[in-house]
Amino acid sequence: MISQPNKPTRVLIISLILLITLTLNSCKKKIRGCMDPMSTNYNAKATEDDGSCSYLSIGGNFQGGKIAYILSAGDPGYDAKIHHGLIVAPTDQSSGIQWFNGSNVTTGAVALTIGSGNANTNSIVTTQSAGSYAAKICADLNLGGYSDWYLPSLTELNKVFLNRAAIGAFADDGYWSSSEKSLNTAWVQYFFTSGAQSANDKSYTYTVRAVRSF
Repeated sequence: MISQPNKPTRVLIISLILLITLTLNSCKKKIRGCMDPMSTNYNAKATEDDGSCSYLSIGGNFQGGKIAYILSAGDPGYDAKIHHGLIVAPTDQSSGIQWFNGSNVTTGAVALTIGSGNANTNSIVTTQSAGSYAAKICADLNLGGYSDWYLPSLTELNKVFLNRAAIGAFADDGYWSSSEKSLNTAWVQYFFTSGAQSANDKSYTYTVRAVRSF
């Protein structure tokens, strides 16, 4: 039969274990950084917060452009644990260009919602192929180290319009969206005070501003 250590011995053993644990923990290297996962500079390896956390704001410079919109509850793609939204190019990609590539065809890019602009753009470019037109110049854009720019859907473009004062550098003009209305027309968002929207002939020339998602 194995004898059990007496009480003083047990106390000594426990004390030694605690001492070793504390010593090992104190030897671990402290990593200072932002520990808030909702920040733009979150450091997953940080063990001590250094107060450096920074946060997204409309109009702020971020990932190749300016933040145009931050998704909120109810928006497609919203995640309460991490910010997502739209980044808009800091300047226009064209001051006047057609939506179509010379002839009217149905592209299937009819979605209007947030999160649909990229798919719309891909559909337009796939259908119309090479050329110089609104969706193509956005799809071909390489700006700020990013190449995933696209022509925004009507709702995405409206969010940009609503935050235009914080973003800046918009023309007092109509801007093409990637949302197709019919064989001959596509949706335009006017950046006048009223913010009207209308479906206009694809041959008309309007201003273009690319966006990307984050």
